[in-house]
Amino acid sequence: MTRRTVIVPNRLGIHARPAALIVKKASSFRSEITIAAGSEEINGKSIMGVMTLAAGQGTELAVTACGPDEEKAVEALCELIASGFGED
Repeated sequence: MTRRTVIVPNRLGIHARPAALIVKKASSFRSEITIAAGSEEINGKSIMGVMTLAAGQGTELAVTACGPDEEKAVEALCELIASGFGED
């Protein structure tokens, strides 16, 4: 299992477009991926799950993956989130 935290930097947080980008990236990996904000933990490959996080700017997310490509998955997702999704 690989786990890393990342802060949501973009002003609008994770709304529909960033959520879709997260799910698309997560779905490209074979590992099981979860994303947690506080006590809420969701499946990183579920658009509805990612949307329900309602992660605003400054929210700390814990990205966890378990599987054959877990390290690459966590690294890619954390880089995507830290990039601000190209919004700022």
